[in-house]
Amino acid sequence: MDGISDVAVGVKRGSDELSMYNSPNSGISSMGDGASNGSDSKKLRVEEAPPSRVLHIRKLPNEASETEVIALGLPFGKVTNILTLKGKNQAFLEMGTEETAITMVNYYTTVTPHIRNVPVFIQYSNHKELKTDAGNQRTQAVLQAVSAVQSGGSPSSDVQEALAAASSPVLRIIIDNMFYPVTLDVLQQIFSKFGTVMKIITFTKNNQFQALLQFSDPVNAQQAKLALDGQNIYNSCCTLRIDFSKLVSLNVKYNNDKSRDYTRPELPAGDGQPSIDHSVAAAFSKDSNSLLGKIPGALNPLSAAAAAAAAAGRVALAGQAGSSGVLLVSNLNEESDFSGWVYGDVQRVKILYNKKDSALIQMSDANQAQLAMSHLNGQKMYGKIIRVTLSKHQTVALPRDGLDDQGLTKDYANSPLHRFKKPGSKNFQNIFPPSATLHLSNVPQDVTEDDLRLLFSNAGGTVKAFKFFQDRKMALIQMSTVEEAIQALIDLHNYNMGGNQHLRVSFSKSTI
Repeated sequence: MDGISDVAVGVKRGSDELSMYNSPNSGISSMGDGASNGSDSKKLRVEEAPPSRVLHIRKLPNEASETEVIALGLPFGKVTNILTLKGKNQAFLEMGTEETAITMVNYYTTVTPHIRNVPVFIQYSNHKELKTDAGNQRTQAVLQAVSAVQSGGSPSSDVQEALAAASSPVLRIIIDNMFYPVTLDVLQQIFSKFGTVMKIITFTKNNQFQALLQFSDPVNAQQAKLALDGQNIYNSCCTLRIDFSKLVSLNVKYNNDKSRDYTRPELPAGDGQPSIDHSVAAAFSKDSNSLLGKIPGALNPLSAAAAAAAAAGRVALAGQAGSSGVLLVSNLNEESDFSGWVYGDVQRVKILYNKKDSALIQMSDANQAQLAMSHLNGQKMYGKIIRVTLSKHQTVALPRDGLDDQGLTKDYANSPLHRFKKPGSKNFQNIFPPSATLHLSNVPQDVTEDDLRLLFSNAGGTVKAFKFFQDRKMALIQMSTVEEAIQALIDLHNYNMGGNQHLRVSFSKSTI
């Protein structure tokens, strides 16, 4: 996760005006992007602002600190600026890129963010950047301390007070992209690095594996949230989404594979409940490259042995049995093609008869559906921002024999573009959010940089940069926008380069 050593901070109090707000035409004399204060007392009709890397945060509790506001953005990437509006219960937070801001808004659309157990509201700002005075030395010191905590260090006395602001020692944990099993023991080993874990309860809600975890001290809970929220337990999967629970204590009745009270080892296992199986956790704990046994923040890839052990148990993923793998995608362009989706293997697609800009898309399983939704909702394809949600349908049915559905239903079950047919495939470890930089592999030896630049330019984009890997079988290519990169990936993944060699295209975690 990026550090935030160069974050600029500004605070506006009273009637002081900052340079960007002096213009009479700025449209924000009320400093609120459509709301004059933190309440909804003035029923203004405001059109939703387009995506921006500046986010407008409303309804902050009076005592909310800059540290707590910044912490909302840290899991998603670099925070470059903040402006707090004292007395208005509002703040502006500037992220490093528009993409990280989109990811943040998408996430908090489904999981309401809380500061000090008070729900806050996040939306795009009309501003594209913040211009503030970075002279607040105390806040800069707090930011440095937050960064240190995030890297696994100890909090300074300056932030001890801010960390203690979390009134609950109970964290709510959601596991996204759960391609490998996450057991109660795995959670205990990870979170115990930040303090004494007293109780854990695991359950399934909204087709997602979740947990409630109670520390002995609220400060430990805050440290764990700052360091782990948004991190992956294993490489590119099992992402931790962490928030504070409204509960201040957990009531555990049984010690088994679903719940555990570490202060009461004498509790029964419960009727029909299996006792805790340590086999998978043991396999992970022996792996020197996994998170277990590492310092906080060092979340590293699975070794081959641990990955195999995890994949073997994948059929019994907690909370995923019977979950829907069907997505509802809306605001589509007629040209949309789903066969080469990078976040899972598309099985069937059905364009809705009465709403041709919407489609039901059946993935191989619920994990892939969750993965596609979290990465693609809010992205721009063919000039339109698409919306991706989970459907109530369990499957997409093929038309009955002899029934003409005008080609609205397509079956991709045997598509050559599927990336995840093999259990434990290395493709599971190369799943990254949409970015302007693409990773190319399986490049023929006789293909030149100019050949690839021309190929990707003809896909309708502008190539900004290119870099061959040393063996020239792989390369990075940077398009001018994320939208162009998405389009190029859809058009050119599995492209026949001659000699029956097909180009493989995926999003890159690197930049050129």
